[in-house]
Amino acid sequence: MIELVDISKVYGDRTILQPLTLKIEAQRRFALIGPSGCGKSTLLRIILGLIRPDTGSVVLNGVVMTPLNSRDLRLGIGYVIQDGGLFPHLTAFGNVALMAHHLGWEGERIRSRVLELAQLVQLPVDLLQRFPAEMSGGQRQRVGIMRSLMLDPPLLIFDEPMGALDPLVRFHLQDDLRKIFRTLDKTVLLVTHDMGEAAFLADEIALLKDGRVVQKGSYEDLVNCPADPFVSEFLRAQRMEPVNP
Repeated sequence: MIELVDISKVYGDRTILQPLTLKIEAQRRFALIGPSGCGKSTLLRIILGLIRPDTGSVVLNGVVMTPLNSRDLRLGIGYVIQDGGLFPHLTAFGNVALMAHHLGWEGERIRSRVLELAQLVQLPVDLLQRFPAEMSGGQRQRVGIMRSLMLDPPLLIFDEPMGALDPLVRFHLQDDLRKIFRTLDKTVLLVTHDMGEAAFLADEIALLKDGRVVQKGSYEDLVNCPADPFVSEFLRAQRMEPVNP
């Protein structure tokens, strides 16, 4: 579903991404994790076609991304950021339906899809007419998830989606997200700095440091067979379960 081949990025004298190759299989839930400044956000923007790598290529479903096709490829990606990233002048319904309106969907088709998604993310229907400022952080994030799913894209990307939420709201939303992921069976790429969140939501994890992948595998792989001392150090710093010496 996603293949990154020898991707690198340099800004001035600073190397953000060293030549990096990574493959994410279709219908898998994959987490990119690492400390601030490790290159997660840059890699995400490259996958979305928002910036171009200095070297290498991005392949989505067998199609090499280019400046000419990046916009069309983005239509197959649902994107969720912190706090939903909603437009403040639009209602929840308006935010979710925005791209469908742009693409010329008929009104009844839009309404039916929005109501279907509200049920999926457990958002009360009466909230659809509220503006983002009238909703809680958790409600805004659920609207953001609905918007990412509106066009039924095969790939979902979540960029630190719950970083701004309080712990209890975050706990419930993580639980609901895992159920949604399993129900829809889509390819999911989650970017987070929270190993607990990555372990809970993802089948596979790639830990980044200084623009390179230190280790890729399941959470159990990282715990039981750390490929680098940094892996154990990162787990301990997050107060995860003890790692083997």
